[in-house]
Amino acid sequence: MSIEKIKQRTIAKEVILKGVGLHTGEDVTMKFVPAGPNHGYKFKRVDLEGAPIIEADANYVVNTQRGTNLEKNGVKIQTSEHVLAALVGMGVDNVMIELDAPEPPIMDGSSKYFVEALEIVGLVEQQVFRDEYVVQEVITYRDEETGSEITIIPADEYQVTTMVDFGTKVLGTQNATLEHLSDFKEEISSARTFSFLHELEMLLENGLIKGGDLNNAIVYVDKDISDGTMKKLLKAFGKDKLSVKPNGILDNLTLHQPNEAARHKLLDVIGDLALIGTPIRGKVIANKPGHFVNTQFAKKLSKKIKVEKRNSVPKFDLSQPPLMDIHQIMAMLPHRPPFLLIDRILELSKSHVVGMKNVTMNEPFFVGHFPGAPVMPGVLQVEAMAQTGGILVLSTVPDPENYLTLFMKIDNVKFKRPVLPGDTLIFKCDLISPIRRGICHMQAYAYANDKLVSEAEMMAQIVKRT
Repeated sequence: MSIEKIKQRTIAKEVILKGVGLHTGEDVTMKFVPAGPNHGYKFKRVDLEGAPIIEADANYVVNTQRGTNLEKNGVKIQTSEHVLAALVGMGVDNVMIELDAPEPPIMDGSSKYFVEALEIVGLVEQQVFRDEYVVQEVITYRDEETGSEITIIPADEYQVTTMVDFGTKVLGTQNATLEHLSDFKEEISSARTFSFLHELEMLLENGLIKGGDLNNAIVYVDKDISDGTMKKLLKAFGKDKLSVKPNGILDNLTLHQPNEAARHKLLDVIGDLALIGTPIRGKVIANKPGHFVNTQFAKKLSKKIKVEKRNSVPKFDLSQPPLMDIHQIMAMLPHRPPFLLIDRILELSKSHVVGMKNVTMNEPFFVGHFPGAPVMPGVLQVEAMAQTGGILVLSTVPDPENYLTLFMKIDNVKFKRPVLPGDTLIFKCDLISPIRRGICHMQAYAYANDKLVSEAEMMAQIVKRT
């Protein structure tokens, strides 16, 4: 399967939406704010001291009773799924979502207005590639109690199919499919949230749906409406009269499509799976999905991706001519033996670089590290990764021979396995943020024998030779 690299995108400028929260009934102002590469989706509570930030991360899900609710350090975000679905559906990778209340505005109960706001400001491409997770095997999560199940299988693009069955005659069994994410706006974004009458009665009794009205929730009437219930509904919705349509829903709303409920469940799946934190290339098949099973699957997939990413080893044909040999490397880097610690450059783009070193017993450091038990020092592994990253940053200037690369910061350094004589080291450095004013912020990995041996987050700067 050929994998096309896609650049990350953010919005061109800020955009504001106002409304009320479905469950809180509070007025809320929400602002989409552009964000840099690899930022992802984050919520900021600007109404709280310090404007705390909550990442859109499945590990922060604390409740899925009436939506997907996040909490971090006591700070909450309720009903996050419709906003996140709009961002995924419109191909936005990086954005800050500022809120002055715990819940985004419900609008009409769909993602339609969020999509329209994103369209108004437009998107801009960023100079870093999207790091997609390409599904290679069947992955499944099943909730034995409810029979709900989500499976993902290999596919050429992100696709979603939902199958819903609530065991009621009024709704029946429905299916919905999104074959191309580019069709999200037209086919899925306007599908509104829905509730059954028996659920609505409970919510009204307990004051849990203060911001709801007939303009943002489809109500399926799955039981006879008593006089007492009708009075409560009239009061809750501020209506003088209500009736049930022949298709079993309360009036004042017309279904956009016969399977609008299944389409909304598909919208929820996309929003909940945004909490994985990585774009997916694969087909999701969700049978009787709900926020609980969606987010449990998101947690499972997120954990799997992190483990695979940490342990994945780039594959290269080392018999092929390198992109840069040792002579070209020395023409760019100021380092010289015995402190030149890379032999070849295998790949180089605006956002990443891959280098290689053959570790031999002739390395001078093996004389003292350690006699009789030669092990490559970890600090030299970090230095080799930094030299590889130096090629990336020096490739941005027309005269690299006139510059030096200097360390500014090293964080999160980890050593996994010893590097021994005879090993071939592969170094991969990816930009965490675009290079600005000669400053390069990178995530670097070193691999040997198909294993991760060390990693570090590094910041370096190029300065002109004096």
